[in-house]
Amino acid sequence: MKVAYFTNYYPAVSHTFIRREIAGLEAKGAEIHRFSVRRYPGELVDPDDIAEAKRTTVILDDGTLALVQTALGVAIGRPVRFGKALLASIRMGLRSDRGLLRNLAYLLIACRLLLLLTRSGCRHLHVHFGTNPTAVAYLCGILGGPPYSFTVHGPDEFDRPWALSLTEKIEGAAFVVAISSFGRSQLYRQCSLEHWPKIKIVRCGVDQGFIDANTPPIADRPRLVCVGRLCAQKGQLLLVQATARLRDAGVTLELILVGDGEMRPEVEALVREHRLEDVVKITGWASGDEVRNYLSSSRALVLPSFAEGLPVVIMEALALGRPVLTTYVAGIPELVEPNRCGWLVPAGSVDVLADAMREVLTTPVSRLTELGQEGRRRVLALHDPRTATRLLFEELKRSLESSAL
Repeated sequence: MKVAYFTNYYPAVSHTFIRREIAGLEAKGAEIHRFSVRRYPGELVDPDDIAEAKRTTVILDDGTLALVQTALGVAIGRPVRFGKALLASIRMGLRSDRGLLRNLAYLLIACRLLLLLTRSGCRHLHVHFGTNPTAVAYLCGILGGPPYSFTVHGPDEFDRPWALSLTEKIEGAAFVVAISSFGRSQLYRQCSLEHWPKIKIVRCGVDQGFIDANTPPIADRPRLVCVGRLCAQKGQLLLVQATARLRDAGVTLELILVGDGEMRPEVEALVREHRLEDVVKITGWASGDEVRNYLSSSRALVLPSFAEGLPVVIMEALALGRPVLTTYVAGIPELVEPNRCGWLVPAGSVDVLADAMREVLTTPVSRLTELGQEGRRRVLALHDPRTATRLLFEELKRSLESSAL
């Protein structure tokens, strides 16, 4: 089985789940070729990510001239297919919030990807995220490339399906992966009944290191940890406000924000505004081992997200036996049940979030341990990496067998 993996940028700090998925497929005997549109713009800190970068072909590294030359070659060699792909690119561009020129650039990248896939002998293309990398895969398929599939994580795909031409991408795919029942339901909304059977649920598998980790008991300390990209959808600004309310009410606590991102300046400014420098710590990007250590040292994970798919960090925290305080958003309630393995609150309410954080901080360690152990049981049942790998491997195998007929 020779399969290509394709993303916007890979490897990336926030895409370690893709790396684990590839490793699982390779362990089952698949030959995986890694392709990426561009290089990750930040610094890679995890040694495994650094090693993975050396295995990845970055299309834009070839330069604009190579893209144009390849596109001309495809246009001359496959004029009918190129014409159809050009029309599809224009249709996507006219409805896209990225504009027509950006979508024409996707066509150039698709031509280059077609060449690389042909050279590598890959017979199937799997893409993560239903955004621009799947647009490239869709155009590559029109050009005569191999069948493609893609994994939808959300929330971007659910927020703007029309602008992303999600219906066309689903219709053109061999199969589509949703990571939760909620995700599948949102994809059902974007296609006709005849395409529903191709939408499969493959839940993300938690890293084996979190399952096998020998974590210490929960310490009776007022430390809460939030892990995630510093961005609008994760709700860290609301979390800082809730922390300020608790501090002003005389509650002792420590909040560690593990991650980085485009909203870091705003988060830092809010921390200064509320004089929380001694309470809130921002670590920046952290390796997998560092994330595991931060979670292990916490009383609970707090993730007040406004929009999600199903965050892997929730699985990681529960696998370590740490309860979770998070929101009733997307696929999260499929894993986190209130009073069983954590707390669920409505997204966007600073009052409710602050009250729930107070409850976490005052809950006896014995009860926190019970919640964490139930969470671990749920993760082992729903997010075993071996199960996820097996399901995806079977779908890829079926696609390859079907295309060979």
